[in-house]
Amino acid sequence: MFLLDDILLAPVNGVVWLAEKIKEAADHEFSDPGVLKQKLMDLQMMLELNQISEDDFRQRESALLARLEEVTKEKEGSHA
Repeated sequence: MFLLDDILLAPVNGVVWLAEKIKEAADHEFSDPGVLKQKLMDLQMMLELNQISEDDFRQRESALLARLEEVTKEKEGSHA
């Protein structure tokens, strides 16, 4: 009976595993200061190449800087 359950649940388990890996990657990207700083540099480059407008740049930059500040405070708090 357990073998049949394993066979039937394998696709579901695979999807759950994949979702967990995607979440881990997203969490890392959203909480790694290095990644956030790289995103800021990429954003600056997009502005300089006229790929985004000034308004779009300001909005995205503001969101990234706010997140970077949050991450920095979280890391400082965990080391205190």
